[in-house]
Amino acid sequence: MFGSDNKEYLITLFEYAPISLWEQDFSRIKILFDDLKKQGVKTLDSYLDSHPEFIDECMQAIKVLNVNQQTVSMFKADSKETFLSNLNLVFRDGMRHHFRDELLSLWNGEIKWAGEGINYTLDGEALDIILHWRILPEHEKNWDKVLVTIEDITARKRAEKRLESLFESSPISLWEEDYSEIKKYFDALREQGVTDFEDYLREHPEASLHCASLIRVLNINQKTLELFGANSKNDLLNNLSQVFRDEMGNSFAKELIDLWNGKLYYEREGINYSLTGEPINILLSFRVMPGHEDDFSWVTVAIQDITARKKAEEYLRYLGTHDVMTGLYNRAYFEETILKLEANRVEPTSIVIVDLNYLKHVNDTFGHQAGDKLIRRIAEVLQAASEDKYFTARIGGDEFVVILPNENEETANEFMKHLQVLVEMNNKFYREPELSVSIGVATSTPELSLEKVINLADDAMYKNKGEHHRRRKDDPKL
Repeated sequence: MFGSDNKEYLITLFEYAPISLWEQDFSRIKILFDDLKKQGVKTLDSYLDSHPEFIDECMQAIKVLNVNQQTVSMFKADSKETFLSNLNLVFRDGMRHHFRDELLSLWNGEIKWAGEGINYTLDGEALDIILHWRILPEHEKNWDKVLVTIEDITARKRAEKRLESLFESSPISLWEEDYSEIKKYFDALREQGVTDFEDYLREHPEASLHCASLIRVLNINQKTLELFGANSKNDLLNNLSQVFRDEMGNSFAKELIDLWNGKLYYEREGINYSLTGEPINILLSFRVMPGHEDDFSWVTVAIQDITARKKAEEYLRYLGTHDVMTGLYNRAYFEETILKLEANRVEPTSIVIVDLNYLKHVNDTFGHQAGDKLIRRIAEVLQAASEDKYFTARIGGDEFVVILPNENEETANEFMKHLQVLVEMNNKFYREPELSVSIGVATSTPELSLEKVINLADDAMYKNKGEHHRRRKDDPKL
């Protein structure tokens, strides 16, 4: 009586289980395999490559003995009978891929298999499934009793594809990375007694490069390939040394220090390089993903190209510190520079004041365009004379200044003479109006403020200007 009740219980359990259950018979597949072995086939994998139709033959050889109610519902059949009479609609197309793996397992003597695959409902809808089967005990010889379970994971796969599509189509560069080896490296250092990783890096700078070599890139999206000018994922991943170099070393060292100190999310600006060598200003957002704080095995990195923004910021800074017409520093930045020099006094410091002669006359006679050209010409002369060694600014409409730190009066006078020679050379290459300047120079002493030195240079310039005007008055040809 107990045996009868137990059998009834197992039948009920099978019939109403909340997962798709199948009882199948693989014995005809076993016969097909035995025939192949008699023909001398040693490797099924190679045989299937040359005889792909054998997969379909084996699929048709499966005999389904029974299925439960969940199976009928999952495959959208109105009854068990309808379902069993239409198995050709279930076992087809996309199923061939995973069924090939099942056949290879059977050929190799496995009595169980699990994997993902595709089946189809009776109305043609593809189902993503996880399939498990096992040849039941005492049936391993003939394969005539096989228990199969099928789980519908279509909703999960669709969600995964949606997330994958979001990742792949994101408008910013996305990276999935594995930092687990860095975590192991950190743990090993802590076991050795290292408590301050910043100090450790100062003593062992090679540790930063070692950590970089431990990172494993799991995935990158299409925007990443576009950003770095790569033809494919392999193209980029095989050339990461061209992307992360130079300035990135210091930035990466800071990231490692943050990680060591438990900071698992941060943003930082830096510079990467495209595969063509072009620098890219970036904003990097790093995060150890939730649930992976203990091993760093899943890290996401988002990289935004901020090159255009940085260029705009640099241009705004340039406008704030430079004279647009000449490209020299402007008066505001000159005054700021003088304050800094005064606060960090360098002796001696020489100041040269340069003023254009006859600019009003040029504007009135030839027009303001000619006057502007004259201003740009003196700027060119001053830049050539300074040779990027000295600070040069336009501090008024026709007034300019050159700061010569650490230069004494003798050097300043030599600079003034050199400037006059360049003015004369400039006039040989340009037609009217003639470029003419008045120059004054003064050199600091410990008891003089730089403001006083500027005034002295200004006075000397006006004295020189007076001499120009007297000579012009005395000789109308000038």
